[in-house]
Amino acid sequence: MIKLTVLYGHPTDIETFETYYVNTHLPKASKMKGHLKIELTKFMNSPDGSKPAYYRMAEFSFSNPETMQATMSSPEGQATAKDLDNFATGGATLLIGIVEG
Repeated sequence: MIKLTVLYGHPTDIETFETYYVNTHLPKASKMKGHLKIELTKFMNSPDGSKPAYYRMAEFSFSNPETMQATMSSPEGQATAKDLDNFATGGATLLIGIVEG
């Protein structure tokens, strides 16, 4: 299995980020086809109160690299990727990996 992970840096305005993420970005992402599973994580402060390195994470699981490439190259995948500039004021880091175990 292949996993595409998007790590969102801390936004300059959390309320604006959350409103856009929930009402605009996630509906765009939900139009993408080919993934097996999507997991969304909102990070919490550590027990000592320190801020996490990232604000949110989105993970998309695919059966193989070809399916991931087809999904991300589709009009829906391209629209979702281009939309990051509209709200991810803390930046977004994309990682691709092979799931082991």
